[in-house]
Amino acid sequence: MTNKKAFIFDLDGVIVDTAKYHFLAWQKIANQLNINFTLEDNELLKGVSRVRSLDIILELGQVTASQEDKNKWLTQKNEEYLTYLVDMDQSELLPDVLTILQFLKKNNQPIALGSASKNARPILEKTGILSYFDAIVDGNDVTNAKPDPEVFLIAAQQLGISPENAIVFEDSVAGVQAANVAKMISIGIGDAKTLHEAKYIFEDFTHIETRFLENLIRK
Repeated sequence: MTNKKAFIFDLDGVIVDTAKYHFLAWQKIANQLNINFTLEDNELLKGVSRVRSLDIILELGQVTASQEDKNKWLTQKNEEYLTYLVDMDQSELLPDVLTILQFLKKNNQPIALGSASKNARPILEKTGILSYFDAIVDGNDVTNAKPDPEVFLIAAQQLGISPENAIVFEDSVAGVQAANVAKMISIGIGDAKTLHEAKYIFEDFTHIETRFLENLIRK
């Protein structure tokens, strides 16, 4: 296959399931503030920056805070989250993620990460897949959070591929919307009802056949 596309992956919920660790870290902050923060509430934070996530939690508890306090809690949350990542390894990869990466690499397709996470590199390193990525764009590189398409546009630019030739794997509504705004092909990974705005939807990577990827590359 000589055609080249930009394959851009979100991180949390697509490559690894670190949402559970984010939840535990945020819940600890919420408990300190006497805010009842549930798994259902945590869905509101998918694809959202750390700063905005804190604001959402404070809004849920109707808590107002100074910027100084917010900065303290943001630092505390990240430190708590990082403790959960210490023992991460390749077993944390979601099913068939590695198979898809290997197929794309074998077929010389450019691969990028497009994530709001500021801890993307250490996660990719610990799970042993850093070498598969030709570009990494994370929360340290962007100003605007999804559904703004900035993260995906930068990723495509770094790969030298035009947006219309880019394919995005996302598990969040905001991420799918960002891909659509960028005029990229959006592939939702997860619940079909939630991700109905995506062009294609798969429950997980085990449902994606190589034939499907080959057709995307040839288009």
